[in-house]
Amino acid sequence: MKQLLIAIKATLLLTVLTGLAYPLLVTGLAKALFRVQANGSLIQANGRTVGSELIGQRFTRPEYFHGRPSAAGNDGYDGLSSTGSNRGPTSQKLADRVADDLKKFRAGNPTFSGPVPADLITASGSGLDPHLSPASAEAQVARVAVARKMTEPAVRQLVAANTESRQWGIFGEARVNVLKLNLALDRDSVLILKSGPTGPRSGAGDAN
Repeated sequence: MKQLLIAIKATLLLTVLTGLAYPLLVTGLAKALFRVQANGSLIQANGRTVGSELIGQRFTRPEYFHGRPSAAGNDGYDGLSSTGSNRGPTSQKLADRVADDLKKFRAGNPTFSGPVPADLITASGSGLDPHLSPASAEAQVARVAVARKMTEPAVRQLVAANTESRQWGIFGEARVNVLKLNLALDRDSVLILKSGPTGPRSGAGDAN
């Protein structure tokens, strides 16, 4: 009986410490020290939450920069269905999808004659990558400038302002957050756009 009581007391103590006290302490510290990150790195526009800087959205209209292809969910960029296509380099379906996306990109960006950056036609493992390489953003500058009646240097200036450098100057590569860039375009462009099913959430732009 004595051993049973010790076991029960130890279980209750550990439950309180590891199941209540520790999670509350860690959550409290996170909220106090990393408030934005602890709340999901949410992005606000016009007083509304329009997305997270950690989760990509689907953009299709010509006046917005388009992100990477996505296999998450039926239409891509489904935050509740993060996944890749799981298709390998020998998959004909993957080859057909890449070829189709390449054709669509060339049709939508007729003045761009250089090699298409790989991240514009390949999906990420999560299907929710919020970033593009600077080269992929540059490949779309002319189309966005024409659609918004802006000069290409003005669009490039916004791209540069929304380009993030390597983590601590060491890890990863330079990258552009697509949602932040498109919101910056909406703020700076003289073109007044209506929000729709292919524009940002909550009136921010062009994502499903």
